[in-house]
Amino acid sequence: MLQDADALPQLIGDYKPVDQWQVHINTLFYRFRGDQIRSFYQTFASADYRLAHALAADYFEKVVKRDKASNAKRQTSGEGSSLPSLTVMEWGPGNGNLAACFLSHLKVLDRDGTIYPRVRYLLVDWEQSVLDAAVAHPLLAPHLGQVSIHRGTVDRLEGVADGSVDRIMCNELWNDLPTKLLSRQANELEEEFLRPNLSETLHANISDWATFVRAFEAMDVETLKGFPPFLDDLVWEREYRTVEWKEVPYRKTITEFLKRIDEQVVVPVNMGAYATIKEAKRLLARDAIGFSSFDAGTEDMAVLNDPEKPCYGQFGGQQSFMVNFALAEAVAKQLEVGSMAIESQREFVGRSLGTNVLTLMDLMATHPSAGTRMAPWEQDRLMLKTLRALNETYSSPYARRLDFPIPLEMPPEARDVLQALVSALKPTGIPDTVAYLTEEELTLASKDLEDIGYDPQSFMIALTAPPSPVDYFHAFVPPR
Repeated sequence: MLQDADALPQLIGDYKPVDQWQVHINTLFYRFRGDQIRSFYQTFASADYRLAHALAADYFEKVVKRDKASNAKRQTSGEGSSLPSLTVMEWGPGNGNLAACFLSHLKVLDRDGTIYPRVRYLLVDWEQSVLDAAVAHPLLAPHLGQVSIHRGTVDRLEGVADGSVDRIMCNELWNDLPTKLLSRQANELEEEFLRPNLSETLHANISDWATFVRAFEAMDVETLKGFPPFLDDLVWEREYRTVEWKEVPYRKTITEFLKRIDEQVVVPVNMGAYATIKEAKRLLARDAIGFSSFDAGTEDMAVLNDPEKPCYGQFGGQQSFMVNFALAEAVAKQLEVGSMAIESQREFVGRSLGTNVLTLMDLMATHPSAGTRMAPWEQDRLMLKTLRALNETYSSPYARRLDFPIPLEMPPEARDVLQALVSALKPTGIPDTVAYLTEEELTLASKDLEDIGYDPQSFMIALTAPPSPVDYFHAFVPPR
């Protein structure tokens, strides 16, 4: 929330550009709550496997094709037949599930053992605790001989040589990287500045205010642990100032882009994302497979020109920004990295499977109760009934129990009903509430879904519907 300064005497910082406070707050978030991140939001790689499998299948197909061409060339020239090792990087590996499922599927696909043994899978993050948690993922255990970690920031990976990487992937990383909010005022560009305050309620519970403020400013986590949790009690003021271009790269591209936006309409400018594109250009080998980023955002200029669009949100204190794919594409052209290709994430996964896919949440959006007033426990009951209906025919290659927390404040009768539904879910069923479903799985489960209120015609239409203007997209950058 953003409130007037006169009503907020509990200042804990000065005005700074949005991206600077974003880095500050997200650093604290990961140090305090990094192990709880799935309590605040899930991604398509947190527990589901289909994005990872699609990436593995895509990689396997492209490497096989390249190897055949390389072998033919070697035979013609009389060179040896040995093939090089392959460095695959994942930036921001989360809990390690994407890496585990990628490597597992790649090994299955590589029946002749010509690709998987050559892969060196490098997990990259700036927080050691994140890397430690990712490597500890149980499904990654069989692949640890292929896995290494690298602690560093993705804008410049020290110690990694130019042109040494074959594939780079990241999932829901761009929206977590530094992002500015800019708008046009006639011929001037302005940027949003924020100033943090603490809620009056929490302020009253902090006895040593000066020490708290100093620790917050210094990101002194050990000292801050001695105070009540505060990330959910931050209140932000905002104002707009003229852009200081000496601190903002890509001036011409950004300026030209904002000429297409109405005055005073704020748009996200994902500076951290552009830094990853530039670094990928440095790292990728000349014949590399390329760089893929999966994230939520839009390339629709009508959406970007909408003053009411949601530029960012907060999840447990973490600040997450919508990705402006249209501007990212323009910056990629300035960086001369090749033509960025943008497609819906759903299309990428479906193409790999050779069928149409739908997310579980999109399926639930077709239920007649969607958009109506329902108690939280009723929403949970519908979700669990949907999962049970689908699980009659759905079978995952990985056995794991779906993590579905049931709130303690729920009425006892409702809690018992939901607990019974959770207990009935099979380990090889849908692994997460954020997951992909195929057309065949929905067809086989259509009768059971109809029994709980779904209209099969509605979700079949949704299967082939175009992506929403704001959706999950795949941005692919080829090697230079």
